[in-house]
Amino acid sequence: MKIVMIPSGFKECLDAEEVAIAMQEGVCRFNPLADIAVIPMIDGGEGFAKTIINIKKGTLIHKKVIGPVGKVVKSHFGVYTDEFGKKTAVIEMAAVAGLKLVPRNQRNPLWTTTYGVGQLISAALDLEVDNILIGCGDSGTSDGGAGMAQALGLRFLDETGTEMVVRGGGDLEHVVSMDLSQLDERLRKVNIDVACNWHNVLCGEKGVARVFGPQKGATEEEVEQLSSGFDTYAGLIQEHLGIDVHQSPGSGASGGLGAGLVAFTGARLHPRYDVIMKYIQIEETIEQADVVLTAEGCLDFQTPNGKIPAEVARIAKKHGIPVIAITGTIGKDAHVNYDSGIDAFMSIIQKPISLEKAMNKASAWIADSVEASMRYIRIGYQIAQREQHQGGVV
Repeated sequence: MKIVMIPSGFKECLDAEEVAIAMQEGVCRFNPLADIAVIPMIDGGEGFAKTIINIKKGTLIHKKVIGPVGKVVKSHFGVYTDEFGKKTAVIEMAAVAGLKLVPRNQRNPLWTTTYGVGQLISAALDLEVDNILIGCGDSGTSDGGAGMAQALGLRFLDETGTEMVVRGGGDLEHVVSMDLSQLDERLRKVNIDVACNWHNVLCGEKGVARVFGPQKGATEEEVEQLSSGFDTYAGLIQEHLGIDVHQSPGSGASGGLGAGLVAFTGARLHPRYDVIMKYIQIEETIEQADVVLTAEGCLDFQTPNGKIPAEVARIAKKHGIPVIAITGTIGKDAHVNYDSGIDAFMSIIQKPISLEKAMNKASAWIADSVEASMRYIRIGYQIAQREQHQGGVV
């Protein structure tokens, strides 16, 4: 039996490579000689820059920048040169403004910033790159990319025409105008592509504030404040730049960073797998599988909207391959994933436990769950063989 494992990371806990190692351990416990293929998968979030740079044999550059809560953090971006001599910088927003960098007692998306993302873009421009590739995912911010824009020279103005510092999404509703005269001119000379969740939009009932605000710490009142601020922000972008980002695909990615990148850097947004599949080939491997195992930190109603397990399942179903998803937690309406091609899923949680302790045990429990999955599959094969031997129908 050919077993293919294509996991994503468990947000704030294990990256995709660490999850893959644990899954492989579980299979090997069941059968040390198992025929397996392991492909840790990125989605634009944690691990995006390092993975792409490793594939392209580029250089990882470490830099101190302003993190999501306004304090200096150690971050990184990568640079590689292609066969035509063109230089590309790879930036991962999660490495500078990700949820993992926001302490749990400071998770208020009204006051987190993407300023450091702009600093990394500026650092890439200093290296005279031809292209910039940005991965949007696992964000801890909801400022519409306003912080990023300020780091690149944009000035926001209040009702008196005075420059104001937008500290986070909570300030957006107070912005009256924008001054783009000092925006970094080097942005016009580079191609910027963004791998993002194409389903996320900035404004409206399904806007990013309402969908993701609560998991970033926003109360119901704060969600409405963010949503109102994004409406104001999108209106100003349309007024000053003639670009409508209210509900354009990907505009809500990473707390609205997608909208800011389109408006202020001239970036092109792409469904993240359209970009990632150029670097990581999975379909040929899936086609050869007897069973595919994938993984995600939380499986819920949002998983079918561009998350890795759903994308893996979509490809597997083209070839009639069964898919099992291993997950940290099973969230609201997780059953919808059966319709997206996932045949079965299970949580690794083995007993009532605090989140902190569960995260510490995640690696071991992933291995346990994968081993259990293999044993369930063997039971199924044994039943099928018995039915076939007896002339029955499975």
